Amino acid sequence: MGHALIALGGSFLAAGLLARLGRHAGLPTIPLFMLAGVIFGPHTPGLALVDDPAELALLAEIGLVMLLFHLGLEFSLGDLVAGGGRLLAAGSVYLALNVGGGILFGFAVGWGTREALVIGGMVGISSSAIVTKLLVELRRLANPETRLILGLIVVEDVFLALYLALLQPVLGGSEGAAAVAGSFGRALTFLLVMAAVARWGARVVGRLVTTNDDELLTVVFVGLALLGAGVAEELGVSTAIGAFMVGLVLAETSAAERTERLVLPLRDAFASVFFFAFGLGIEPGDMALVAVPVAAAVAVTVVFNLVAGLVAARMYGFGREETANVALTILSRGEFSLILATLSVSAGLDARLAPFVAGYVLVLAICGPLAATWSHPLSRFVPSRLLAQGAAR
Repeated sequence: MGHALIALGGSFLAAGLLARLGRHAGLPTIPLFMLAGVIFGPHTPGLALVDDPAELALLAEIGLVMLLFHLGLEFSLGDLVAGGGRLLAAGSVYLALNVGGGILFGFAVGWGTREALVIGGMVGISSSAIVTKLLVELRRLANPETRLILGLIVVEDVFLALYLALLQPVLGGSEGAAAVAGSFGRALTFLLVMAAVARWGARVVGRLVTTNDDELLTVVFVGLALLGAGVAEELGVSTAIGAFMVGLVLAETSAAERTERLVLPLRDAFASVFFFAFGLGIEPGDMALVAVPVAAAVAVTVVFNLVAGLVAARMYGFGREETANVALTILSRGEFSLILATLSVSAGLDARLAPFVAGYVLVLAICGPLAATWSHPLSRFVPSRLLAQGAAR
């Protein structure tokens, strides 16, 4: 137990001190938390605080749950329903360009058809955790374009359930169309039930959780967030979308404001473990073997992401700065790519996939937040002729 506590305490301390140094240089904390994991992980010479990344797996997952639970508290179901058609169109464009571009890239590198389908998911889906943390860290939750960004993340996470179900035969986890349909049906049912509870059952949930005691409120909402995430995982939906939906439900209750205040320290503490653990799994030496495909994949992602962001922002009539914020904030790739990489290794796919996705994710997990931080000066490069009429500002 003493070893475990030393490892956990050292992880918190290393992530916090490195991020603190980076803050003096104006850098966001996310890539620095991950860099701390790389430096003090088992794959880098020197002091290894954690020998096996699995030791932090549960705490890291709680970090993801707290991030997405808080995001759900910030999101309005009414806004999502009101902008449903336009949001679905924008999300479809984003997914078609990025996932489609990723599949084409996978065929171009010539590693095989199954590998190309996996690469399409790796390249096409942004990181909910990083995007959420960025919006909070850059204080953009109140920005007009943030609703579109959050909406795109929701559309992506719903798409994950379908894509993972469709990939199961490829990865050897399901047999036939019936298994795929069943997996997707369970995921869709969960989402519809949670949306219905948020829309029509929030008053009942409010009576269950509301109390004048902050301690008891904290215990209850943490329990609900973890329970929702766990049920979602069992039904084939990501833990991220499960936690988000629980937050969405509580956002409609009278306890929403206090819950949002109380969850902040939990979110920040456990999120640092999530990103630190993310870095622990990266092997810097192996990435050199796939440096060229990684560089090409990053270039493809940047191009398609900028085009998709521009199209989505144009649908909403946004100007230069809002368009740049949309395109650059959702550039980072993360947890879903790593999940697919793990599944591909278990399925016996091309061994180059694991170091490829590690390098790809690390580059975009570092460059994405930096690009989002500098979106204001970069926005001047957005061509005015491509914006919605009257929106060039």
